[in-house]
Amino acid sequence: MTPTTTTTALASHPDRLFPADPGTRAVARTVYEAVRDAPIISPHGHVDAVRIADDQPFPDPAALLVTPDHYVLRLLHANGVGLHELGRADLSGTHPVPPGREVWRRLAEHWADFAATPVRYWFETELHDVFGLTEQPSAANADEQYDRIATLLTTPALRPRALFDAFGIEVLATTDGPTDDLAAHARLAADPTFTGRVLPTFRADAVFDPSRPDWRDVVASIGAAAGIDTGTHDGLLAALRNRRRYFIEHGATATDTGVLDAGSMPLSAAERSRIHAAALQGPSGITAAEAVAYRHDMLYRWAEMSVEDGLVMQLHPGVLRNHHAPTLERFGPDTGHDLPAVGAFTEPLRPLLEAFGTAPGFHLVLFTVDETVFSREIGPLAGFYPAVYAGAPWWFIDTPAAIGRYRSAVTDSAGFTKTSGFIDDTRAYCSIPARHDMARRADAAYLASLVVTHQLSEEDAVHTARRIVSDIPRATFKL
Repeated sequence: MTPTTTTTALASHPDRLFPADPGTRAVARTVYEAVRDAPIISPHGHVDAVRIADDQPFPDPAALLVTPDHYVLRLLHANGVGLHELGRADLSGTHPVPPGREVWRRLAEHWADFAATPVRYWFETELHDVFGLTEQPSAANADEQYDRIATLLTTPALRPRALFDAFGIEVLATTDGPTDDLAAHARLAADPTFTGRVLPTFRADAVFDPSRPDWRDVVASIGAAAGIDTGTHDGLLAALRNRRRYFIEHGATATDTGVLDAGSMPLSAAERSRIHAAALQGPSGITAAEAVAYRHDMLYRWAEMSVEDGLVMQLHPGVLRNHHAPTLERFGPDTGHDLPAVGAFTEPLRPLLEAFGTAPGFHLVLFTVDETVFSREIGPLAGFYPAVYAGAPWWFIDTPAAIGRYRSAVTDSAGFTKTSGFIDDTRAYCSIPARHDMARRADAAYLASLVVTHQLSEEDAVHTARRIVSDIPRATFKL
């Protein structure tokens, strides 16, 4: 395929994502205007709190907008651009990391490959609204645009804290490892000049799976951070409870867990202790079936802890991580080859929900990359269990079309109040407002469809849109 070399105007159409029918579009405009400038509540994401606490200028345009964003990497890689050309360190030592300008040129040359994708939508919005670009990237203007963005990144208006305010962010949750000292969060909380909220989220996936080669090191590090011996399973649970309390003291309201499946069958104390002891001898000390049983028990214990301490439990199963082993070996994780698997919740979560699904104060937010389960499983579960909330479309399906399908699939069973609010799930700081704006427009379009078919009044549609961006995520994530 020949890379694009022409330039085209870059502008955000005021009616983007709204229905084509004039009457429905007019209602969507009204609904959208009610939430257009509402503060952003981002209860799940991957922005580094240190970047905001230090308020240091962002690096070059490619390091900010291309290299860390696996959404961008995977599409460029799929169209023949090597990861070594996109700023990812080649652990084999075969290729040096290229200058940021060269990385930006690869993006610009392949701009047409992003047509009609949500990545293109986010990129166009942020390039126009944040950086003031008026032409779409191309081979012809790549250097000029790179220089313009690089210059802007040196100005006070493009520093992380200034953008936090300019974006209208009220709450931003980060994702943090179980041994993180959360010093950046503490500095932000103690700084009277910073008025936003940046909250940690406790993520301890690695401790769930004793078949991982790093599991023993992770278990030991959690013990060291908590000052508790994790040589026994009871010790590990005590250390995890200790670290959860530490996170709560630093403002955390939620945990996040990504596992292969949602199995939650508990083990007896003797059996989980036996597997734990055997796993500490090395991965060969347990069978694959024992590793799975241990992981399922840990998910059950995780819910048990959430009932005890009140942290919202986010669950992201169904992703096959690092699908291409050679890429993992050369470029590490988060390089675009995590892929969806078939999802299931109703049967796998039954042990957990029978024990805790009606427990007062327990919140379990279920996410999926298999949208077939929204109507079949997640919506009905949220429509019965007080604890269950239907997480927004995530990762491969956080797209305008999928948001509409999600609303149609879930609303019949669970309504709006048992959903999560939009989840941007991003490392790309400058795309946050673009992603939330996309969700607000898609929801406005869906609500407008209910109005024109006389299922909802326009007044109720506006009220619901406001709740989706404010009351609902606050309640779901205990903000």
